[in-house]
Amino acid sequence: MLRILTFVLPLALWVWAFIDCLTTPEDEVKHLPKVVWVIIVLLFPLVGSIAWLVAGKRRGAPRTHPAGDPAGFPEYERPRGGRPLAPDDDPEFLASLKKDNKQHEDMLKQWEADLRRREEELRGKDEPEDGRKG
Repeated sequence: MLRILTFVLPLALWVWAFIDCLTTPEDEVKHLPKVVWVIIVLLFPLVGSIAWLVAGKRRGAPRTHPAGDPAGFPEYERPRGGRPLAPDDDPEFLASLKKDNKQHEDMLKQWEADLRRREEELRGKDEPEDGRKG
């Protein structure tokens, strides 16, 4: 059992450090370029993984958003390089939905008017020419 742990734990640490190194944004990497850190973690699994965890990534308190803004950003400011806004928080996306909805309503009204016109034409063709209904 101890032999398995001595093999599995360093392997798990190496895999976790490698994935963490790959997924970390470039602006959160410290001391060396991200590519160099990936190479170090790959070539020196145990030492590289520990070095990455200790010195490679900025760690600390999570970034907080400005007070008073539930979405975290003022309406005029878009997040840069961070997480994108959710669609229901994005004013541009909501405005495009309203515009698309208006276009679809107009198209539906045109289709309904066209359908009424065609129905009237068909009813007019079905009636006999002498005016009597059959």
